[in-house]
Amino acid sequence: MFTKYLQDAFKVPLVIQLTDDEKCMWKNISVEESQRLARENAKDIIACGFDVTRTFIFSDFDYVGGAFYKNMVKVAKCVTYNKVVGIFGFTGEDHIGKVSFPPVQAVPSFPSSFPHLFNGKDHLRCLIPCAIDQDPYFRMTRDVAPRLGYHKPALIESSFFPALQGDTGKMSASDPNSAIYVTDSAKDIKDKINRYAFTGGQDTKEKQRLYGANLEVDIPVKYLSFFLEDDDELEHIKTEYGSGRMLTFDVKKRLTEILVEIVERHRRARAAVTDEMVDAFMAVRPLPSMFS
Repeated sequence: MFTKYLQDAFKVPLVIQLTDDEKCMWKNISVEESQRLARENAKDIIACGFDVTRTFIFSDFDYVGGAFYKNMVKVAKCVTYNKVVGIFGFTGEDHIGKVSFPPVQAVPSFPSSFPHLFNGKDHLRCLIPCAIDQDPYFRMTRDVAPRLGYHKPALIESSFFPALQGDTGKMSASDPNSAIYVTDSAKDIKDKINRYAFTGGQDTKEKQRLYGANLEVDIPVKYLSFFLEDDDELEHIKTEYGSGRMLTFDVKKRLTEILVEIVERHRRARAAVTDEMVDAFMAVRPLPSMFS
């Protein structure tokens, strides 16, 4: 959603890498299943409303080769084994696929990796919105880029949502109650928030009215700070809830309303994404309006 905002605001070309090869190497799944999941991921991405005339989505399994692979080799020659172990913590038990993967994620930072999009425009700079866990890949890339004659990519890094159980917990695919998913029903969302979202509110109405809530540890308030567009309403909730004039039930109810609306909107958009639309975004073709 944030990346779509950047594209809309600046009318910039966007390249989205689907690291289906990484998924295969880090998880115990087949190449074919990784490719299937990548297309499903693409549908969720497209459902966010990206402009197909300015967007190229590619799968590593399908695209790696040519100029892209040349840049991979250049990066690989600049990074020693000791350095990659220091950056990523690989051990002797890791297979060589993991050790060889970092250049694959590094080179989409360079326009020359996409000659069909940026032919002759190697001076373009790259901005990468990503989650904080991807930072090691691009620290490595920033170190290598000047040695190859390329600009360093810039990053906007996001932190992770806290688990519903609180900052001491961790979101985990093995625990579906640790997070809200875009595949959750309205009932699922309501139940998860009411049953599992850790709160800083008191355990009785009387105590809540007397002492108020600890907003520093309250997960519904933290989620509202991400998803509630109206800053004035957010501040009102914080003031009322923190003072005890608002109950935990009311805060969870408001969060449920917002998340249900977002998820339902995404579900409708996602259902409208066809395989033909995925193919259009992933087609290797010039994008004539990218620099207009």
